[in-house]
Amino acid sequence: MTSIFEQDLPRNEANHAPLTPLSFLERTAQVYPDRTAVIHGDLRRTWGQVYGRCRQLASALARHGVARGDTVAVMLPNTPPMVEAHFGIPMAGAVLNALNTRLDPDTLAFMLDHGEARVVIVDPEFAPVMKKALALRKGKRPLLVIDVEDALYSGPAERIGSTTYDAFVATGDAEFAWTLPADECDAIALNYTSGTTGNPKGVVYHHRGAAVNAVSNILEWDMPKFATYLWTLPMFHCNGWCFPWTVAARAGVNVCLRKVEAKAIIDSIKANGVTHYCAAPIVHGMLVNAPDAMTAGLPRGVQAMVAGAAPPASMIEGMERMGFDLTHVYGLTETYGPATVCAKHADWDALDIGERARLNARQGVRYHLQRDARVIDPETMTPVPLDGETMGEIMFRGNITMKGYLKNPGATQEAFAGGWFHTGDLAVQFPDGYIKIKDRSKDIIISGGENISSIEVEDVLYRHPDVLAAAVVAKPDERWGETPCAFVELKAGATTTAADIVSHCKKHLAGFKIPRAVVFGELPKTSTGKIQKFELRKLAGSAAAIDV
Repeated sequence: MTSIFEQDLPRNEANHAPLTPLSFLERTAQVYPDRTAVIHGDLRRTWGQVYGRCRQLASALARHGVARGDTVAVMLPNTPPMVEAHFGIPMAGAVLNALNTRLDPDTLAFMLDHGEARVVIVDPEFAPVMKKALALRKGKRPLLVIDVEDALYSGPAERIGSTTYDAFVATGDAEFAWTLPADECDAIALNYTSGTTGNPKGVVYHHRGAAVNAVSNILEWDMPKFATYLWTLPMFHCNGWCFPWTVAARAGVNVCLRKVEAKAIIDSIKANGVTHYCAAPIVHGMLVNAPDAMTAGLPRGVQAMVAGAAPPASMIEGMERMGFDLTHVYGLTETYGPATVCAKHADWDALDIGERARLNARQGVRYHLQRDARVIDPETMTPVPLDGETMGEIMFRGNITMKGYLKNPGATQEAFAGGWFHTGDLAVQFPDGYIKIKDRSKDIIISGGENISSIEVEDVLYRHPDVLAAAVVAKPDERWGETPCAFVELKAGATTTAADIVSHCKKHLAGFKIPRAVVFGELPKTSTGKIQKFELRKLAGSAAAIDV
């Protein structure tokens, strides 16, 4: 039976519009056109100028034949073209594929083919690796390659494209009449994650989720208008946790940063009055451990956000010493970046540092606009008791969850089984509802904020002719948070050394995926021959590290 409130009350363009973060840029450019939007060295651009350039980029792409649902890839650091890509590409109805600049040519070639990129925009720093990736493509469809020129880049600049970024943008119309997505669940971005195998999975974001998470970022941080945000977090990582769209919504300032180095970060915070930044633990650690002479004069009250590993007491103390306020969040590529936050309580301030560290180490509670985050028994699909002891799997449902995996219906169905998104992270939930990770059912190592599939590394190890059995687990690392530790069982009579294993891995893996430690010996196995990774985690110290 139809409700009385549905009779003669239609939904139309007068009372409904698709949610999209593109509208954040449009509004800010209309209301605050003269406020600074981008800082990059001596370059300053206003929001009015950025809006015009994004419309030009969209227009140029449309004139090239890029249409709704086409993919445009970018291989860029945190520079102005990367900011513009987050708006100009979807303004053309296309899907932004921000490539991880740390990947190897084989993986990049796979992504370009799998995502069916029509265009790729390349920074000169990454031209050599992209040139190799382009040569390895199996797809035959035409791919327009666009070179970026950046005055702050001082290295060799090889031209691999047929035009430059600024020249391409100049062909577009700054008054281009872009339109809202036909459906707010249209794809806005494609991000690849290593997942549980060595084959990357394409995670599809939609306009609604991007807009909702961008607003949630504002709410979790109480982010004010005109915030000055420093880009230490790579924008290729979950679209910078949706902060390109968040900053636009607040008419803030994007302070670009080519290189993530302690001095560059500290100098930029001082020079530009930075109020907010996000980073993996390694970056916060760089600042905490920087010389006092370098950190002298830092403004107090800077808001810092950390994810990837729980902040230890030393990091919290170091941040407090500098006058920074640290917020711990948790999420995955599939949840647009952070989707839970360890929301702090005022009475925590009176606790000693050890107790505060214990409370802040939890992954926390759902983001404001996420419908739910629970620890659930994956077998029965019922929530675990809130006792801080019963293990289950962290699961999400709601707006801040991916649309699905590109061209992978089986993996998508499995990820959404039972009406929840399954993270694969095992956790407990406390009486106050806060979640804390206890183990990882996905064999993922998080090193410097990057996901490394242990299965991918193991596959490479097994290619070595002297390896009988191999297993890779996380090993705690003071600088990187975690690094891969390889346990290797050699064939009888083999004299292979750790250096030989590392050299072999370097031929097949990106640098950050190479094991930092190699341990030889017989691997612990069950009666059926399955390698007992939990025992290896104990040996590597990561079993204890998970439960800080």
